[in-house]
Amino acid sequence: MSSLPSQKFRQLLLNFSQSEVLDERRTIEGKLWDEFGEEYAVFVLDMTGFSLLTRKYGIVHYLSMVQRMQLTTEPIVKSYGGFMIKYEADNCFAVFPDPLAAVNAAIAMQHAFAASNILTSEDLDIHISCGIDYGKILVIGQEDCFGDPVNCASKMGEDLASAGEILVTREAMLMIPADAGIKAREMNVSISGISIPAFMIEYRNEERPS
Repeated sequence: MSSLPSQKFRQLLLNFSQSEVLDERRTIEGKLWDEFGEEYAVFVLDMTGFSLLTRKYGIVHYLSMVQRMQLTTEPIVKSYGGFMIKYEADNCFAVFPDPLAAVNAAIAMQHAFAASNILTSEDLDIHISCGIDYGKILVIGQEDCFGDPVNCASKMGEDLASAGEILVTREAMLMIPADAGIKAREMNVSISGISIPAFMIEYRNEERPS
């Protein structure tokens, strides 16, 4: 059963699509943003190697790894002040109050899986890639979210970042205080044919002994 926020969101979208009056559609769009619009850092995680692992070991094997990913990531999201939006297949969608919280959560997740992989056989190792953006999005309760920052974080986390990588848009990175200690390398990524300035978080150096 759909929640009340979801029902209201869908009804407003239906009203928008059925209206042929431009001013009326603008009014409905304004209501949608007033009711559901929020500014967040959007975090999207993808488990890498889905097709290969599924073909090699079967879907049950991989689903068990997806469950472990979920059990590991949700407490980390909450511990950094974020909240889960949804798990979709082997993806995790979450939002945070600011980019620094999202980046710290992503680093914590990478460390958590690196540590757990030491204790598991190679066929059960979990590797993730992460994408982070910041901006105004539509948040429907704790069920779903929409907007350009969601699309951008999804593209970076799912399509552009490789295993072990954390990609952050330039806009989000500029919101992180210089004294936060986050190291990153600037780069350009292409999303749907558009080149976007971004940063790759360099967290691995922290693992090496000085």
